[in-house]
Amino acid sequence: MSKQHITSKRILALDILRGITIAGMIMVNNPGTWAHIYAPLEHAQWIGLTPTDLVFPFFMFIMGISTYISLKKYNFELSRDAVIKIIRRTIVIFVIGVSIGWFSKFCYYWTSPTEGIGFWAQLGESVNTFDHLRILGVMPRLALCYGFSAIIALTVKHKHIPYLIVTLLIGYFIILITGNGYAYNETNILSIVDRAILTPAHMYKDNGIDPEGILSTIPAIAHVLLGFCVGRMMLGDRKEGEERLSTLNSHIIKLFLVGTILTFSGFLLSYGCPISKKLWSPTFVLTTCGLASSLLALLIWIIDVKGYKKWSMFFEAFGINPLFMYVLGGVLGILLGSIQMPYDGDYISIHGFIYKILLAPIFGDTGGSLIYALLFVGLNWCIGYQLYKRKIYIKI
Repeated sequence: MSKQHITSKRILALDILRGITIAGMIMVNNPGTWAHIYAPLEHAQWIGLTPTDLVFPFFMFIMGISTYISLKKYNFELSRDAVIKIIRRTIVIFVIGVSIGWFSKFCYYWTSPTEGIGFWAQLGESVNTFDHLRILGVMPRLALCYGFSAIIALTVKHKHIPYLIVTLLIGYFIILITGNGYAYNETNILSIVDRAILTPAHMYKDNGIDPEGILSTIPAIAHVLLGFCVGRMMLGDRKEGEERLSTLNSHIIKLFLVGTILTFSGFLLSYGCPISKKLWSPTFVLTTCGLASSLLALLIWIIDVKGYKKWSMFFEAFGINPLFMYVLGGVLGILLGSIQMPYDGDYISIHGFIYKILLAPIFGDTGGSLIYALLFVGLNWCIGYQLYKRKIYIKI
């Protein structure tokens, strides 16, 4: 391990885990076809946990650690500058998330207009989709959880935050068990609240359940706060002049300990509180935070202690501009699925041409679907790598 590597204060593994989750989110969101996907790359239909269910909560866990790092420069004191920054970032992330949904609908209506209408009517139909635009989603959830967690971190004594996390998770569990919360239909309290406040036109269509709905934001905030507490545990008690290698070994031990406790707690409690991503159940929070903590410990040992980091450059390109890369993946996915090209006397999207004409005949339906997703991740990486190489950081 080089001297430069040992003395560097930055923990590269944080960027790598962040990059792995973003690359994973982009991959699972952009298969060649949703009809043919390998089982590990699908979300659990309702109860259960798949590898795909881990990428989003892992990112939120890392966001909690990053929130600790970013607020440290304010000494965790409530100030005008800190509040303005938090509110501004929350609004920007939320608006970008809603805008991606609008852009998707715009492209869909523009490429599939109502038959017989003129240009201006087609434009109006494509632009004015606000009456059935989804309000919540991945980016809005990130925005809300960041905003609430950051404000809590500035207004609540840090030693009390674990008690707040427990209160939020127990309170949400009580909501679930008293409100038919494990029913996969519209009788679920989550569906009832979302339909009353958001209305069905502005919700994700999944048996009346919006996986990023209003009530499930409660445990998601606890999720980010758990990441914040882990960040405080790792970085808050570092002694001045302490050797970096000793500090990293301390991080690894703490992370593995926390990861083991949370993971086993989540699985043991799942007998009474099933694990479900769509509900963001309390056991889902515990289990995924535990697994993320253990994986981060492993990555710190591999990358920051042992110095095996050449392989990680691919993910670092995603990790240094995570939200921008996620937004880029969403926009590129929409464009490739919307832009039509002439083929065999008809029109086909670029996405459809690559998957149906080029990949599926060679690799089969499911194999071709996976290859398309991997190629799509590679396309995003090519753009992200240019930013990485030029040290361009796009803050969202």
